[in-house]
Amino acid sequence: MKVELNGLRAVVCGGSSGIGKACSKLLANNGASITIISRSKNKLNNIVSNLDRSKDQSHKFICADLNEPNRLDEILKDNLDYKVDILINNSGGPKGGLLIDAEPSEFTLAFNRLLVSSQILTKFVVSDMQKQGFGRIINIISTSINQVIPGLGVSNTVRGAVSQWSKTLAIELGSYNITVNNILPGYTKTKRLEELATSKAQELNTTKDNIYKLWADSTSLKRLAEPNEIANTVLFLCSGGSSYITGHNLSVDGGRYKT
Repeated sequence: MKVELNGLRAVVCGGSSGIGKACSKLLANNGASITIISRSKNKLNNIVSNLDRSKDQSHKFICADLNEPNRLDEILKDNLDYKVDILINNSGGPKGGLLIDAEPSEFTLAFNRLLVSSQILTKFVVSDMQKQGFGRIINIISTSINQVIPGLGVSNTVRGAVSQWSKTLAIELGSYNITVNNILPGYTKTKRLEELATSKAQELNTTKDNIYKLWADSTSLKRLAEPNEIANTVLFLCSGGSSYITGHNLSVDGGRYKT
């Protein structure tokens, strides 16, 4: 799919690996200038230097930890002094475990990472979107919005809050031609999925490959997703063809849920 994003600037959070990295590459391939926000300077420098670029594209990175929202606003003021047209809110999920066993600090950490940091980023970029009458805000969340996932108690809780936050933003910003949507990835081949598979394999006294097969068999397509397949959905929501879609939770899960 080819989309015309020339002249647009996209900020991609968590863009040093997995779905975020795939989004950065694909948006750059379609003409956008990319700013990646993540923690690892070495990873960021390597990824940014290898993004496709024309003479009109300028790619950058910002080192920031979304677990520390109290520092994020200052970092953005020092490093993000240009108009942003597309914001991709994306970060790793909380560790797994039963909800009843979770400590209060786990909720605080997840809420800061997944919601508070997204709020700070959105507030920082939205005024320019409002002035120009265009913007795309896309949040990478989880299929737990549709059906909670056993063993991911903290994630289920906080992801639900992010979904409601996003829906409210869509209502508030729609008159400015700013769309706000959530993508709900299914089982996708990322480092996060590998960590969850390892934990699940230990719990069930089986192998990681068996867990992958179990998850793949739960989908209609009988396979796991590639990060680029999620990125293609992001690209569509950035395009002019998605201009009447907002406030939507879009599952990209290979037919995992049958309702």
